[in-house]
Amino acid sequence: MFTNDKTRKVKAGNLYIGGGSEISVQSMLSVPVHDIEGNVSQARRLQSAGCDIIRVTVPDKAALKTVEALKKNITVPLVADIHFDYKLALDSVAAGVDKVRINPGNIGDDEKVRLVANACKNAGVPIRIGVNSGSLEKNILARHGGVTPEALVESGLYHISLLEKFDFNDIVLSLKSSDPQIMYKAYELAAEKCQYPLHLGVTEAGTENMGVIKSSAAMGGLLLRGIGDTIRISLTDDPVKEVEAGIKLLKALNIRKGGIRFVSCPTCGRTKIDLIGIAKAAEERLANVNKDITVAIMGCVVNGPGEASSADIGIAGGDGCGVLFKKGEIFKKLSENELLDALCDEIEKM
Repeated sequence: MFTNDKTRKVKAGNLYIGGGSEISVQSMLSVPVHDIEGNVSQARRLQSAGCDIIRVTVPDKAALKTVEALKKNITVPLVADIHFDYKLALDSVAAGVDKVRINPGNIGDDEKVRLVANACKNAGVPIRIGVNSGSLEKNILARHGGVTPEALVESGLYHISLLEKFDFNDIVLSLKSSDPQIMYKAYELAAEKCQYPLHLGVTEAGTENMGVIKSSAAMGGLLLRGIGDTIRISLTDDPVKEVEAGIKLLKALNIRKGGIRFVSCPTCGRTKIDLIGIAKAAEERLANVNKDITVAIMGCVVNGPGEASSADIGIAGGDGCGVLFKKGEIFKKLSENELLDALCDEIEKM
């Protein structure tokens, strides 16, 4: 049974992460950061696609103009991605960001960490510690003999301790690797060792096809065990696709409600209608329908209604014809060409 209520709850803008809050879907802007108009446009597209949290890189002071423009044009929380310059973290908080992604151990001595922690605490801004396999400290790599789940967790806990030293606890932790097995085990260990919200992700996952598969394999198992509070499916592609994939993953796991859930059979030699074409067309036509129902697209009348008896409504094919059914009960016979329109009409009435 899924539950993520064991982690600490932190607030980023108008959204909560952890402590049983709804799992959020994140993405990152990929337009060159000094292109203000391009970043605002992409951020709006991400927000429209359902992105819950948007991250932007802040490599220099000039990028703060983009931060300010984004804050004026989107309503979802904005995260500033900072690497080594603590002053940029301070400036980003002053510019109104809702969350900062920074590794305290990379920004200098205790005084710099204290300044960032205090600025974030005073502004109510959480910090995400972002550990990944390419950023591990040399001493930790040497101790573990390379990149291991244990090494990732040790690094994460080290960075956490630097913030806890200054009584800062609004922390989100990520432990990313391009290897799904290492990533999976790292989050499993982290869930045992700390109670901070966990940001799940497979870094450098690849292009859309393999990236979605790798991310879903690793994150799906963790989410079903109640591990994970916010997710990003990283793709070498349009970030809108990251959001769409993330939402679909949560719906497939029955973690996020709302919108149609599709059930469709893979077809076999009994199929005598264009089931693949009908299924794709149905998914496209019903993409924006926000009814919390299950729709089945099945290949044959012999098994279709029975196999999909839990579906709220569905169609099953015959020989150039088919049937509409609800909860496994057939209520209308139609020609193949009528099936999709009839299905959509019935769903509109529901």
